[in-house]
Amino acid sequence: MTATPRPPAWAVLEQALLQRSPVQARYHGHQRLLCPHALGWHRGRPKVLAYQADGTTSQGTLAVDPRHRWRSMFVDEIQDAVITDQPWQTADNYSPTTTGISDLHLDVSGVRN
Repeated sequence: MTATPRPPAWAVLEQALLQRSPVQARYHGHQRLLCPHALGWHRGRPKVLAYQADGTTSQGTLAVDPRHRWRSMFVDEIQDAVITDQPWQTADNYSPTTTGISDLHLDVSGVRN
């Protein structure tokens, strides 16, 4: 199933996904508020698809249109992940088939492998 061990952020993201709780984390030098929607692997690396509710991105501020706030990230590059009490957020264009994850472990519908 996986070629690499699960990094520390995996457990936080998995719990947040199950509880539908946002996660405050740092990714590529940017603080982000993430709502994880899918967790799994892509080519042996752990990956998450998250809705970014707040924070900055490598291109500056967040898009105004919520449908453009999806982030596909490698979990081993996420740092300082903690579950917050902020409200869960999503956009109406989520699809478990377009996650960028080839081996899906868990998504918001409760599918778990």
